[in-house]
Amino acid sequence: MDTWYATKDLMLYIESLHQSYYRPLKDNRQAGTQATQEACGFRWKIEQLHREGKQLTGLVRCQCRKARIQRNQIGCALLVWVRFKEPAAQTGRTMYQLKHGLLDDYLIQQLRNPSLRMALA
Repeated sequence: MDTWYATKDLMLYIESLHQSYYRPLKDNRQAGTQATQEACGFRWKIEQLHREGKQLTGLVRCQCRKARIQRNQIGCALLVWVRFKEPAAQTGRTMYQLKHGLLDDYLIQQLRNPSLRMALA
């Protein structure tokens, strides 16, 4: 680690517990094994799930207080994420492009043929 001297005592403590720990590598470092690269690949997928889940499914705006309702909201948000992921991969578009494209399509359809008509007085 580049700043090992700043965390030497902490690292020695972790080492004394005989625990495994992971640390991201800087771009100018090389990973020594295939297992490290695979672990980083899995980690990136999890980061992507969290980021896209929060940004695309409205998970951040959940104001539920009870644990059961929170679990239901998170479960539904993850199902939405999975449902967005499949067509995005099939069409070669990002999930963000797919979501905004759906909203654009809906807006165009509503402008052409509104489902709620305004009555002018």
